[in-house]
This record gives sequence, structure tokens and C-alpha cells, in this order.
Amino acid sequence: MSNVELIGSEFNEDIVRGFEQRIAEVKGSIANSCKKAGRDVGCITLIGVSKVFPVSYAKAAYLAGLRDFGENRVQELVSKIEELNKCDMRPNWHLIGSLQKNKVKYIVGKTHLIHSVDTVDLAREISRKSVANGVVTSILLEANISGEESKHGFRENELNAAIDDICTLDGLKLKGLMTMAPIQSIHGDARPVFSRTKKVFDSLKGYVKAPNEWDTLSMGMSQDYDIAIEEGSTIVRIGTSIFGDRSKLPQ
Repeated sequence: MSNVELIGSEFNEDIVRGFEQRIAEVKGSIANSCKKAGRDVGCITLIGVSKVFPVSYAKAAYLAGLRDFGENRVQELVSKIEELNKCDMRPNWHLIGSLQKNKVKYIVGKTHLIHSVDTVDLAREISRKSVANGVVTSILLEANISGEESKHGFRENELNAAIDDICTLDGLKLKGLMTMAPIQSIHGDARPVFSRTKKVFDSLKGYVKAPNEWDTLSMGMSQDYDIAIEEGSTIVRIGTSIFGDRSKLPQ
């Protein structure tokens, strides 16, 4: 099948080359941040956040070498999985946005990792649907370390109790934490939050029932992933730096 058939009639080779260039630039920046922090670049997973962008962009990014994709909305995630599967493109799919309990049934068995488990009730529902489907679902707890009222997630003082409950559930693999920088923060504002999240993450490794599985810290986006890597992130979620400015998409 040709690239035109894979991506669609709007395809041209320049689109893929553009993705190759932007992905290479981001990977170069990741390597520089790892060198600065004395970390192995192989420990960092790059997720391209394709939310809102048409499926043709995701296909082009896949052809350019991207293998992990993040989506915010369940419907868009499922649609893109189906469309890429038709082209035999099977990247790792990550749900990074808020998840409602009534939408869990649509994604269990289809995600590599759910980053946004923000209540014990949601974890219970993922457990129920995972057991019913005979799968194990990898999850992260969304941590609201900055304590902002507008954010979802567990406060720092709620994490131990949540872990106590979630570790009793079948069908789940509890991998770590996800957090975001303060809303409307400037570049340097993220560091204290990321630094504190890493300390909390490390302290919980000795608390969870399967510490060997507690190995994932998802933090850092286009505007602050360099700081996140310096502070210990293992996953960065990059949208604008790979896919471009969402505000410029046709409405």
C-alpha cells in the first residue's frame, strides 16, 4: 500500500519529512536534557500528543517513526486506533485525559497505559472491565501535587490510602504517577512541582505491593519537558513541538 493510500488524498512526502524533522529535534532536546541530568536517554519514552489533529497527522507521524501516541478523549482515541489498525499501524496508545467511568468499557484492552486515574472508584471500574475482558490494564495515578482546585487528581496526602485500595484490585498493573505543571505557569514554575512529584514517587516505591512494577513517572509537555527530564520523568507528553499549533487547525 502506498503512503497516499495509507494517509489519504491530502498526503505529500513533505508532511512525513516535516514530522521526521520535528521528532528528531525533540529527541535531540531530550538527549541534551538527559546528558545535563546524567541520565540514560533510553529511559525516556516520547509520547506524541495527537489530540484534535486529524488521523492523517497520526499516520504521517507513525511513518516518521513515532511509536507512542497520547489522546485526551476516549472517542477520538478509539477512532484513531481503528483507523491506524486498518493500515497495519499499531503504536502504543496512551489515554492522558480525564476518563469517566461510563467510558472505561470502550478502552480496556486497547491502551498501553492510562495516565489519568484520579479516583479509587475509577480504578475499581477499570479493574471490573479488565477482569471481565481477561486483560491486565496498566495505569498511573494522577497526582495533584500543586494542590490546585481546578485540577483532577490525588493530593499528596491522599496517595497512600488510594494505593492501599487500588493494590487490592485485580486486573490492574499500578505503574506510577502522572502530574502536570501549574496551569498558566511560565517555564521555571514547573520545577518545584516536578521535583516534589519525583520525591513522592520515590517514597511510594517502598509502599506499593509490587515495587518492581512502580517504574513510570509521566510529567512534562512541550513547554517544560526539559525540566521534567532533569527532575526524573520517564515519559514526556509532547503535542505542539511535534504536531504544531492546534489553534491553527481549520475549525
